[in-house]
Amino acid sequence: MTEVLRRGRASLALSFFAQGVAFALLVTRIPAIQDRYGVSDALLPVFLAAVPILAGVGSVATERLVKRIPPSRLLRWSQPVVLLALLGVGAGDQLAVLGFALALFGLAVGALDASMNMLGVSLQRAYGRSIMLSFHAVYSLGGILGASLAWVGAHWHLALWVSYLPVMLVLLPAVVVGSRWYVDGKGEEAEAERRAASETGEVGRGEGVVFKALLPLCLVMTFAYIGDSTVSNWSAKYLQDVLGSSEQLATVPYNVYMVTTLLGRALGDLGVRRFGAVAVVRVGALVAAAGFAVVAVAPGAWAGMGGFTLVGLGLCVLVPQTFAAAGRLFPGASDAAVARLNVFNYVGFLIGSPLVGALGDAWSYRGAMAVPMVLVLVTFVYARSFAPQPDRYGGGHERPRTADVGRGSNGV
Repeated sequence: MTEVLRRGRASLALSFFAQGVAFALLVTRIPAIQDRYGVSDALLPVFLAAVPILAGVGSVATERLVKRIPPSRLLRWSQPVVLLALLGVGAGDQLAVLGFALALFGLAVGALDASMNMLGVSLQRAYGRSIMLSFHAVYSLGGILGASLAWVGAHWHLALWVSYLPVMLVLLPAVVVGSRWYVDGKGEEAEAERRAASETGEVGRGEGVVFKALLPLCLVMTFAYIGDSTVSNWSAKYLQDVLGSSEQLATVPYNVYMVTTLLGRALGDLGVRRFGAVAVVRVGALVAAAGFAVVAVAPGAWAGMGGFTLVGLGLCVLVPQTFAAAGRLFPGASDAAVARLNVFNYVGFLIGSPLVGALGDAWSYRGAMAVPMVLVLVTFVYARSFAPQPDRYGGGHERPRTADVGRGSNGV
């Protein structure tokens, strides 16, 4: 293991952390943003839906750009744009400014999410063992910090720009400096795999991604984010309106969900190394489905919180392992596969919250919780898509990558 790879892993972890902080600062202060700009309840969903839609556009654009530009360079420029756009959201005072800032945030965050996970997949292959969950664990840690900072700002009635500016002054220079050590992972062995895949005509050939082969992972990504958006958007309302909790207690499930997500991801790589990705994904799907079942039948608030805790422990492993599986499935076109898969992150986010809300209003919120439960269970069926791919050079297992991949984005 080379120093180049270690620095690359640390710098990429910093990017995941900064993105976790930034996203949490945005989504947890939506009521304050609405009040600052005077956005009506009817108009607010339009602004909120525009962000994931534009993020999907940014992710699709990234798939094309990485054919000419290294993912490290896209990440180096997109992350500062995300941070500055967030500051713009907090500093403006007109709807046009809010619209422009959110549009810029959405486009940049699509490129940011895609390029971060591209680098994570290539680093995992360079390490030759599971490390993808550790990056997403750091993202969860950033989300917890960002939500805590947002609570401080709301508690002290601070203006949005006052809450955001100190965070930007710390994170912006940190990610700019840290970007010097990103590792793209375009070594000689990767090129050999591209040539071999192209010659044999396998699904991972360098010319492109076969969507039919990627589809099971796209569905898993969508289902995982439907479950995640259900917890993010409906856990507080569910506890308060359905299970009769107090307003203060209703804020607890999401925080517990984030903490259990962090813990599950921090330990998940060990599980993948010991038992394999297929087993970890199957267990995660069963635990998450059990959590939604507990929520649906919970007699009271504490049982409901226990259910949301199980959901966090189960869902947390699915998304990182889905990105890693895409990289294994298309070793000669992993960047394109990750960018295309990343779009379904936003598809799940767009579907999940309105779906649960519509079913809850038309039927019951207890019944609505059965929808993410069933969808997560479907992941169990697709778990075989997470198996290591056969080694095209001979043998029955995926060959670990070595430190031969270590060309840093700064020319190291």
